[in-house]
Amino acid sequence: MRTLDADVIVVGAGLAGLVAAAEVADAGKRVLLVEQEGAQSLGGQAFWSLGGLFFVDSPEQRRIGIRDSRELAMRDWMATAGFDRPEDHWPQRWAEAYVDFAAGEKREWLHALGLRWFPAVGWAERGGASATGSASASGNSVPRFHVTWGTGPGVLEPFVQRVRAHESAGRVRFLFRHRVRELSTRNGVVHGVRGDVLEASNAPRGTSSSRRVVGAFTLGAQAVIVTSGGIGGNHALVRRYWPAERLGPAPGFLLSGVPEHVDGLLQQAVNAAGASLINIDRMWHYTEGVHNWNPIWPNHGIRILPGPSSLWLDPAGRRLAFPHIPGADTLGALQHITTNGYPYTWFLLNRAIIKREFALSGSEQNPDLTGKSIRLVLRRIGRAVQAPVQAFMDKGADFVVRRSLRELVDGMNALTGAGLLDYAVVEQSVTERDAQFANASGTDPQLTIVREARRYISERLIRVAKPAPILEPADGPLIAVRLNVLTRKSLGGLETDLDGRVLDASGQPMPGLYAAGEVAGFGGGGLHGYRALEGTFLGGCIFSGRIAGRAAAAAIT
Repeated sequence: MRTLDADVIVVGAGLAGLVAAAEVADAGKRVLLVEQEGAQSLGGQAFWSLGGLFFVDSPEQRRIGIRDSRELAMRDWMATAGFDRPEDHWPQRWAEAYVDFAAGEKREWLHALGLRWFPAVGWAERGGASATGSASASGNSVPRFHVTWGTGPGVLEPFVQRVRAHESAGRVRFLFRHRVRELSTRNGVVHGVRGDVLEASNAPRGTSSSRRVVGAFTLGAQAVIVTSGGIGGNHALVRRYWPAERLGPAPGFLLSGVPEHVDGLLQQAVNAAGASLINIDRMWHYTEGVHNWNPIWPNHGIRILPGPSSLWLDPAGRRLAFPHIPGADTLGALQHITTNGYPYTWFLLNRAIIKREFALSGSEQNPDLTGKSIRLVLRRIGRAVQAPVQAFMDKGADFVVRRSLRELVDGMNALTGAGLLDYAVVEQSVTERDAQFANASGTDPQLTIVREARRYISERLIRVAKPAPILEPADGPLIAVRLNVLTRKSLGGLETDLDGRVLDASGQPMPGLYAAGEVAGFGGGGLHGYRALEGTFLGGCIFSGRIAGRAAAAAIT
């Protein structure tokens, strides 16, 4: 057994951990960055992300005519979060601080670090306000989703560079393949961690690595910052905390949106050591998951980032009732699907819609943006379906492509083997939708949202198709996509104050212990409340990591 000393130990080398380590080292303190995976996995889940960041009143928004403000963003956040519990005190304080950050120094600070963003601002979590006229509806009132040039790896790059520079200067030391099992405490003060040394592994990033233990370790420091992530790769924990009273029973089948090492076990251990774990039943799982035809981790699912035009059907072919339209309200759609016991749902669309409106989440699914290739990005404006989407059309287990509606329905029934779809029911759903979309005076609320989105040039040029019937022959072939629930984010977590200090069950800080990122619900134990506005997960890791790193460094004697 060996003991190593540092001023601060950071557990987890994902985005939050890298930011925290950089801030501690910037203050001249010594850092041990402890990570259970190998060096090839540096950056954690952020590497696989699309790199979306939530900004308020940004230059990118203003250039394309989007009028935004801190006040509007705060109203949207609070209406969407729905804070309603006594334990939401710190989450709400963190939410207010984060919106201030997003409307203030966030973009300027990240720009100074070298980050740049795609000029077209996306509209995630649109909600239904534009169709209902309700000022209290959840969701983003305006587009705020800024895709980083370089996607997830582009977000990570400046923080990796900062930490590596500190490593060269002797202020940061990495300990890969070290799995922290528990905290070390003395007289109520956290002063280190203990755990297992895992055998070396060359397993590629994201794939399953060996869990064979070859040793043990104890590490000591004046402070510990836990940045170990969420629970999305541990379906047993997802099911344990699944809020059946709100969402009905958990689906019998779940895809994984994160690698299996995102297991939540350290969060459980910290909770067992006395830390307050709150809002753990608040989760952010997507309803538009499809099997990755080229999987990296077990049960690997990819999320479709849909525009608003596809027809969304239940397993029997009936149209989901408004406001359950693509891209509007993730939690509301999940609740509708799971409380009705649907094992899956369907998108029904055509080539024109999939070409314009289907984006796939993930850095590896967007090689043009990840590779910073303007030439490839310009192809998104052309007539061809993007290559990653075409690959799913050709090889994806959940995709059915046919020339006629009858052939499509036959293919959908063959895919599931359940025979639940009656052609007449599907035909009625499609023709009723098409009659509205072909009518310049149509009043369908989904059509209203499509029209509202197309007011913005970025949505009109590359994101939202012109309203038209799905059965328009020139826009074929027809496409059906079976959608599965995909695990992704934990919205609750370790309760922290505005310095990132972890609180115990009585609400008092646990001396020497901090937390940041998803393990802390991105700040406070759940700054998103019940729902996220998107583009806020990477930003939450950056914001909470920065706060925890600076606070821990300042507390070092």
